[in-house]
This record gives sequence, structure tokens and C-alpha cells, in this order.
Amino acid sequence: MFNWLKPKMPEPAGPAQKIKTFNASDKLITQNGINGEQGGWRIDSQEKQSVRLFEVSVSQIEQCILTYRAQMKSDNVKGKAYLEMWCRLPGRGEFFSKGLRQPLKGTTNWATFEVTFYLKKGELPDLIKLNVAFEGSGSVWIKDIELLKIPLK
Repeated sequence: MFNWLKPKMPEPAGPAQKIKTFNASDKLITQNGINGEQGGWRIDSQEKQSVRLFEVSVSQIEQCILTYRAQMKSDNVKGKAYLEMWCRLPGRGEFFSKGLRQPLKGTTNWATFEVTFYLKKGELPDLIKLNVAFEGSGSVWIKDIELLKIPLK
């Protein structure tokens, strides 16, 4: 009945393309509170914070869906922990997308998590930042990190 209220989702113009993948041999930006474990990293947090993992310089990426995907599990997470992606658009500032719809809470097993960011035609980021955000204390393991793009019609 209220279909006119729903925003029209962009239609993909092809399959997902890998921009960059990260594994346990890649160097993280943040070093404190992070240890290499289980084919990835264990992040221990004592407070609300965003933990910067990677920055990816990009060019000529527009009119697509950016996807930050990773395998994660948690131990004793108070509040929530989730993926966070920032896109810097030159002359316009930084914009973010947070995985609040798919957070980690308490203790969980490995699962796939992702957060997306829609870029319109003419929106050309030059830098993408990949983080894990914590609302409180706890431990999160993360591995098999991918940054993907899906072209849009």
C-alpha cells in the first residue's frame, strides 16, 4: 500500500569485483590491543572506540555499491561491535556506513558480516577506511577481510 514510501534500490550492472583483500600477513594501522590469532586478528577493547584496521587509496570508483566484508566472532562484547567504513570524497568530506543492523553482542561463533556504501555517479572517493567499532569492552576476532564493488546501472 505504501510502496511509494520505499526508496528504489539501485540495480546491479554486474557481479561483485574485488578491490582489495587482507589477510593475517597484512600490517594493521592500529597495533595496540591487537594480536594475530586464528588466521586473522584478535582485537581487545576496554572502551567505546573505533579501531582503524586498513586504509585503501582508490580512484575512478563511482556509481557502485562498496562492500566491506569480513569473518568475525566475539567474546564477552558489552554493548555492540560492528564493521565501520568511511569514504573520503575530495572537497566534500568523509562519510560513513556502520554495520548497526548486524552487530556482534556477547559471545558468538564465526559468521560473515558486511557493511555497504552507495556511490552515485560523480561521487569519486580517494580513500576508504576500514574499521571495527566498539560500544564497550570485549574481544572480536576478524579475518578474511574484503573490499568489493558492485557496479550499478
